[in-house]
Amino acid sequence: MSDHTAGRPATPGDPEGIDPSVLDELTRLRDSIDNIDAAVVHMLAERFKCTQQVGHLKAAHRLPPADPAREARQIIRLRQLAESAKLDPGFAEKLLNFIIAEVIRHHETIARS
Repeated sequence: MSDHTAGRPATPGDPEGIDPSVLDELTRLRDSIDNIDAAVVHMLAERFKCTQQVGHLKAAHRLPPADPAREARQIIRLRQLAESAKLDPGFAEKLLNFIIAEVIRHHETIARS
């Protein structure tokens, strides 16, 4: 093991000759990213639990799986939130559209069952 990997596991992407403090900072940042990714997955799971309940309620009352007016309001709201968080609003809209499409698919499945 070379000196720059002392105290932490070597990874195939570790270039030789990089200052150990840089590699340690990279590891710290990647650990933070991994934690955030886990939180995002758990938050999405919670969101989908709620949307499943919405799907059952809609099916029970014969409401359509999609609600274009609400979706449009949500897109506007999420774009504003993204902008205030200094996140690309276009990216936030794409993400929400992806989530909405999955929710509608779930609602259609619930309505058929």
